[in-house]
Amino acid sequence: MISYETISELVEIAIQKNEKISEIVLQDQIVQMEKPRDELLKRMEENLDVMLDSIEKGSQKGVKSKSGLTGGDAYLLKQKIEADSFLTGPLMANAIQMAIAVSEINAAMGKIVASPTAGSCGILPAALGSMIKIQKTAKADAVLSLFTAGAIGMVIANKASIAGASGGCQAECGSASAMAAACIVELSGGTAQMVQESVAIALKCILGLVCDPVAGLVEIPCIKRNASGVTLAFTAAEMALAGIKSIIPVDEVILTMKRIGDSMPSSLKETAEGGLAVTQTGIELQKKVFGSADVNIGFSCASCGACG
Repeated sequence: MISYETISELVEIAIQKNEKISEIVLQDQIVQMEKPRDELLKRMEENLDVMLDSIEKGSQKGVKSKSGLTGGDAYLLKQKIEADSFLTGPLMANAIQMAIAVSEINAAMGKIVASPTAGSCGILPAALGSMIKIQKTAKADAVLSLFTAGAIGMVIANKASIAGASGGCQAECGSASAMAAACIVELSGGTAQMVQESVAIALKCILGLVCDPVAGLVEIPCIKRNASGVTLAFTAAEMALAGIKSIIPVDEVILTMKRIGDSMPSSLKETAEGGLAVTQTGIELQKKVFGSADVNIGFSCASCGACG
């Protein structure tokens, strides 16, 4: 069975068996969970369906968060795309729009897939959604690639962190970008080695990103970071598919992310006590939502509350 302690382990097994990482992970899950292949694929397809549905719902006019601070940006981007008035090309433009859509529907208390967290929920769905829409990726292939994403996320969670409260936003949007990059590479015909390089490149480019939610809500700047996260995923995948390698091995990058997260002050790890949260505007927005201008609002965030 796979230990999910290193990315290199996944790559070595895939190379030995001459199979995709997704396939070796699926085979492993069949054994570990004692479930038939079809059942696991069906459950993963349900996850993908929720992702695609959240893109659709988040793109509609009138989406607004409960706080009133965010919403409607995905609709604006959709209008721009439909008018054929975008700068970055259809693949990237749609990816950006979809990432915002999922993040906004999350803030509006809609149904999303934490991938790996609610704060980073738009990155992986946007990568897969845009690949399906623009690159005409088969849905069945997208479903299978989610097993690769899950494996990457498990390794990062085991060796570092996927939570902003312990590792900063590098742990949330960084992990999601790495997971998305891995999917993009696999769906584009890349090798297991290329998947590994894309994960390393994505994580390296986001090391040190702090978690500083305004008013403690997973909205500002989280939503726009999801958009930047999916563009990073495509950037990392493009480089890896070209044969570009990370000089620092991926597992060393993951351990570095942990060390950086551990060295961050608590004010920059989801407490809303530092960064953008304590700008003049950030404090004013906090007062608008909660009626208090105190920097320390007494909880870590306004999502699940598990770390409060």
